[in-house]
Amino acid sequence: MFAASSLLFVPGSRADRFDKAKGAGADLTVIDLEDAVAPGDKTTAREAALGEVADRPQGWAIRINGVATAAGVRDLAALLDADGLPDTLLVPMIESGAEVAIIAGALDDRCPDLVPLIETPRGLRHALEIASQPKVTAMMFGGGDFSSELDVELAWEPLLAARQQLILACAEAGKPAIDVPFVALEDEAGLAEECARARTIGFTAKAAIHPRQLSAIRDAFAPSDDEVAEAHEALAAYEAGGQRAIRFKGRMLEAPFIKKYRAVIAQAERQTGEQTHA
Repeated sequence: MFAASSLLFVPGSRADRFDKAKGAGADLTVIDLEDAVAPGDKTTAREAALGEVADRPQGWAIRINGVATAAGVRDLAALLDADGLPDTLLVPMIESGAEVAIIAGALDDRCPDLVPLIETPRGLRHALEIASQPKVTAMMFGGGDFSSELDVELAWEPLLAARQQLILACAEAGKPAIDVPFVALEDEAGLAEECARARTIGFTAKAAIHPRQLSAIRDAFAPSDDEVAEAHEALAAYEAGGQRAIRFKGRMLEAPFIKKYRAVIAQAERQTGEQTHA
């Protein structure tokens, strides 16, 4: 089960930053072999990433290059021979379920959890098929490439429809959705606003490209104390009412809302457990 609400990317070509990134407190730290690495640095980045996760795989993810590229083929071959694999593998530019099946089949029973990135209109059109693949545990919206495909700004409004379509596909497949990083590093208010908007439409996590973004992401996606208290109160009222539709705080309370309240409590308990074992 994918339970992360925050992901932090670190370039695979900057092994000197791995420890700092891992210690920043993200739920999942992603060593990036794709966009953040220059073509001439792919080999050394790959070796550094695999060396790191071989020593301590927990809490690490690797984003490989697209499997339709030469670099991606080399990444997949290296994973096949690696001593250890990360918990999670992010796979970019996925446009069909068949591509995911090829990766899962090649890695066989060693295959980590897979998180495909939806970065093209064709990928979005096949999002349900992709999300329904057995090894897929979450989906990520690749807004940077998607905005380039549409020739629009990487901003909320131009990409809202694409985000909503991805959310619908993920909901049908029962998989969580991760939102694209916010790239304006100095715009703290803008980051907080985009996190709130992403959570409102159904995203359960957001990626970061700098440790300073993690606090805003955690605050946005973690249930507040008031939300948790209301969830417990609602569940108690529903049980006392015989698990029938009742009036609660001026509105109707019935089974679909109870499901949401239970999810809030489960998320809060997961986070409490993670903090206890941190």
